[in-house]
Amino acid sequence: MRTLQSDTASGLMDMEAARRIERYGYNEVQEPTVNQAVLFARKFWGITAWMLEITVVISFILQRYLDAYIILALLFFNSATGFIQERRASAAVESIKRTLQVNARVLRSGKWGVLPARELVPGDIVRTRAGDFVPADIAIIDGEIGVDQSALTGESENIEKRMNDLLYSGSVIKRGEATGIVVSTGARTYFGKTTQLVQTARPTLHVEEITTRVVRWLAGIVSISVIVAVIVSILRGFQIIEILPLMLVLLVSAIPVALPAMFSISTALGSVDLGRKGVLVTRLSASEDAATMDILCIDKTGTITTNRLSITHVKPFPPFTERDAVVYGALASRAADQDPIDCAFIAAAQKEQFVHEALHQKEFVPFDPETRRTEALIQKNEEEFRVSKGAVRVIADLCRLSSAEKGSVEAEMGEFAKKGYKTLAIARTDGGGAFRIVGLAALYDAPRPDSKDLIRELMDLGVSVKMLTGDSSAIAREIAEEVGLSGNIVSVSGITGSLEDDPKTVADIAEKSDGFAEIYPADKYAIVKSLQGKRHIVGMTGDGVNDAPALKQAEVGIAVSNATDVAKDAASVVLTGEGLSNIVDLVKTARMINQRLVTWILNKIIKTILIVFLVVGAFLISGTYIIATFDLVLLLFVIDFVTLSLSTDTVRWSKKPDVWSISALAGVSLALGLFLVLESAALLYIGTQQFGLLNAIQELHTFTFQILFYSGVFTIFVVRERGRFWHSMPGKTLIWAIIIDMVVIAVITTVGVPGIAPVSPRITLLVILFTGIFALLVNDTIKVSVLERIGFRW
Repeated sequence: MRTLQSDTASGLMDMEAARRIERYGYNEVQEPTVNQAVLFARKFWGITAWMLEITVVISFILQRYLDAYIILALLFFNSATGFIQERRASAAVESIKRTLQVNARVLRSGKWGVLPARELVPGDIVRTRAGDFVPADIAIIDGEIGVDQSALTGESENIEKRMNDLLYSGSVIKRGEATGIVVSTGARTYFGKTTQLVQTARPTLHVEEITTRVVRWLAGIVSISVIVAVIVSILRGFQIIEILPLMLVLLVSAIPVALPAMFSISTALGSVDLGRKGVLVTRLSASEDAATMDILCIDKTGTITTNRLSITHVKPFPPFTERDAVVYGALASRAADQDPIDCAFIAAAQKEQFVHEALHQKEFVPFDPETRRTEALIQKNEEEFRVSKGAVRVIADLCRLSSAEKGSVEAEMGEFAKKGYKTLAIARTDGGGAFRIVGLAALYDAPRPDSKDLIRELMDLGVSVKMLTGDSSAIAREIAEEVGLSGNIVSVSGITGSLEDDPKTVADIAEKSDGFAEIYPADKYAIVKSLQGKRHIVGMTGDGVNDAPALKQAEVGIAVSNATDVAKDAASVVLTGEGLSNIVDLVKTARMINQRLVTWILNKIIKTILIVFLVVGAFLISGTYIIATFDLVLLLFVIDFVTLSLSTDTVRWSKKPDVWSISALAGVSLALGLFLVLESAALLYIGTQQFGLLNAIQELHTFTFQILFYSGVFTIFVVRERGRFWHSMPGKTLIWAIIIDMVVIAVITTVGVPGIAPVSPRITLLVILFTGIFALLVNDTIKVSVLERIGFRW
């Protein structure tokens, strides 16, 4: 304290803290940066890049220099586009990191407050409690705590720390509370590690697994088709080196080359959109899980209610008075912890100026979910006594009340509960050290004005809402009915044995009820796991250190705005605003992100079926390759340019939770893909018969290029909407990308450029009209019919 020139009573002055930031810097460790040139170079490494690079080399060997240069230019352009888009996605994640920061309770200029941990400086007096990440190296001044240092040292056991011990930055407080002084920050801390809440690892999404299986099946069919085409080509006298580039590009067309980038871009940009609405996604997989979530378990306090408690009634027990109950309740509280219940008692005491300066809190034991009470040692002049506040039954047992006295106390509690009031009991020790009950305090946490409407909206979206609370059944039923739930609340105390003993029964109860009352944090984990056992996708809200296992187990773990650091770390979503509105936004936005992803997947599979089956089929029938290698490479790039815009498309969210089915996904794409092949083959036949293109091979290549391009573009309009294509307007970016692409391709195929022979404007017009009419009228009708037949939604 002397060395750092600090003071436990007032902490650092604000001006002094600002000077120390200039001297020591912010409390953060700069992460190593990756060379951007290296990241760009990686775009040329991988199976798709290798195949195209081999194609370039073979083109040089065959002295097709123009093809080689143009394919090389397209490869650079595609790599640059992917690099820029992924940079945008990375910037989005970094933005979330900056927003979701660790905070610390700090004493500055004599007042306790909450500041970003990066603003801590040596000499700051801080308060840590269970559930916090230790934000800097801190020497304990007062208190005893259990610390988890496993992330730093690998030790699996909790370490007990007390006065003069050092808390290392990055460790986690698991038990107790302590006040300490910051001794080192940033890179000067012992382990030199910045604590952060955003998990940058990107887990495999369920939709990716399904897509991988579909594409693997598709790649098998494509490979067989290509092998057959190669064998037939050799038998017909083609040189293998002449057809190899085309075969390589056909194989490339089956590889979902942009799939990882599309997922990263869509989910990252969706996360930014959610961030503007007060929802911070810390795991990119959460957006998919939220789209498929069908049950949401929510804490009553702070989510359904305002979490702004106030004392409405006080029931003293003689010889104590109402004033005594409020004073002793306030003395059994601690302002530094910013606990809502503690704040309610302190505010009530300060409002009436009840607390006298002669009363001094010497020791404080914070609330623990296991003991369900707080306790403090109070000194008044030469006298010392203890005070406690907590759950009524816990305090009744502490005071050793008789059965009759307990019955009377519980009757009073029952009357309060009927009005939706949470009741706490207050006690203090007498001269002999035995606790005596002082009185009851009724606290009211009113439901948020919008909770009822938002719960109804969640239900309309197909999400079943379950309320979980540690309060009594009477309070839970009253609040449930106020917010539009039926009031069918089950008390955990009425269930025989532990909830983990019979998960099937617990899941059955949860499915049929509107929630549980009188639960402990450990029960939340059991409820989530039991529902998952019945194949539900479960969301869970929580705020405390003991909620972390349930938040981590749930597919959509949602840490509310005032959650502890440990709860935020375990969750996949963190809310920055209060209430349920953010959760409704999460569900809607997640379903829109999912639809964009599925649109891309369907379009990719359909496009692959069309290209490979049409090119290989036409060759087997006519003995002619109807498209050149350069044309096919150009086609893949210009279509990808458009489909990248799907990541920002304006789409409608589904009215029910999204459901994934590999057979349905393959069925829809196969049906549309085969119809497109037949339509394109018919158009190809018209072109060869009416315009004599079989005798003009260069023009035939251009004509085929036009068919594949315009079919692919119009298919985007078909697959982006689950109903008829006109039911929703595409996003401006997608529309402009399609218009620009269509105009550019119409010009270069009609006028001609190096590598592409010109065709008649009549041919161009025929292709646009034919592909547009069939896609938007025929294929759109087929899509709706297939979806209705198999009951598939996306």
